[in-house]
Amino acid sequence: MEVWAQALHVLNHADENTDLSLVLDVIQGNNTIPVIVLDSAGHVNDYRNIIMDEKNAEDSDRYVAKYGKRLYDAGKYIKIHLGDSTEVGDYQLVCYDESTLLKRLASYPYWQLGIVMIFVVVAIFALLSSKKAEQNKVWVGLSKETAHQLGTPISSLMAWVEILKENHPDDDLIPEMDKDVKRLERIAERFSKIGSLPEPKACSMNEVLDHVIDYMERRTSDKVEIIRHVPNENIIVNMNASLFEWVVENLCKNAVDAMEGSGQIDISLKRADGRVIIEVADNGKGIRKKDIRNIFTPGFTTKQRGWGLGLSLARRIVEDYHKGRIYVKSSEVGKGTTFRIELQDRG
Repeated sequence: MEVWAQALHVLNHADENTDLSLVLDVIQGNNTIPVIVLDSAGHVNDYRNIIMDEKNAEDSDRYVAKYGKRLYDAGKYIKIHLGDSTEVGDYQLVCYDESTLLKRLASYPYWQLGIVMIFVVVAIFALLSSKKAEQNKVWVGLSKETAHQLGTPISSLMAWVEILKENHPDDDLIPEMDKDVKRLERIAERFSKIGSLPEPKACSMNEVLDHVIDYMERRTSDKVEIIRHVPNENIIVNMNASLFEWVVENLCKNAVDAMEGSGQIDISLKRADGRVIIEVADNGKGIRKKDIRNIFTPGFTTKQRGWGLGLSLARRIVEDYHKGRIYVKSSEVGKGTTFRIELQDRG
C-alpha cells in the first residue's frame, strides 16, 4: 500500500515529461486490496475493490465514506501531500483494508486448530469406545462362564431332587427344594443369554411384574412391604420375559439393600406418550449425586460385597436387547430412590 500510495502521489504531481506507464500499472494492478482515497475534508475521491451488497449499493457514496472513516479510525491509512507544502488540509488519505487472501490466511490457524481438536476428540471417543467394548466383553464372558460352571451342579441337584421325590413323596420340603433348583436353572439361563441377542416375544408386562413381586415377597423380610400400582388392562410388550424379570428383580434387591431390610417398595406400571413406563421406588438411604452417573458402570458398587454387575447388566438388557431406557428418575440421600424403565409401547 505504501508503493500504491507513492504511485498515486507521483500521478498527482505528473507533468508532460513524466512516464506514467509504471505508475498506472501499479495503481491498476491492485485488484484485491480494498482502498478508499479521502480528501482532507473526509469526502471520497476514489475507491477500489469495495464489495457492496444490494442494500449498500443504493447509497454507495455514503457506505464508502463510512467505511473509509472506520479504516481511518483504525489507523489503516497513509497520508500523501498534494503539493510541495505540508500545510494542514493540503493532503489526501489513502485508507486501506486487509485483502481477502490476508484475511483467509489470518483465519487458517484457527481452522487448523479446530481440525486438530476434532481429530483429538474423535481419537478420545474411539479410545473410550474401545475401552467400553473391551469391558463389555469381559463382563459378557464372565456371565457366560458363570452359566457354564453352574450347569453341571444344577443338573446334579435336579437329579438328587428327583431321587428324593421318589424316596420321600410326602415330604413338604422337597417341593420347595425343587423350586429353588428351578430358580438356579433360570438364573443360569439368564446368564447364558447375556451377549447374544434374545428374540423378543409379545408378553404381558402385568404378569412379569406379578412374578417378580411374588418372588420378592417370598424371599424378603416381613418388614419390607411391596406395593404394586398395576392397571387392570393387560399391557403387552415385545420382550424376553426371563431377562426382563431379572432387571426388575435387581432393582428390587438393590432397594431392599438400600432400606437395610425394612421399608417400602412401590412398583408402578403405566402407559404415557407411546411408551410403557415401569418405576421402582424405595424409601431407603438414596444415592449420592456424584455416584448417580457411575451406578450403571460395570464394577462400580457402593456395597461392601458385590461385583457391581447387576445394574450394568440391567442397562444392557433394557437398552441393547429391548431398545428401551433405564435411568435414575430421582434420588435423595436419606429419603429414597426411584428407577424408571421406558419401553416402546406395542399398542
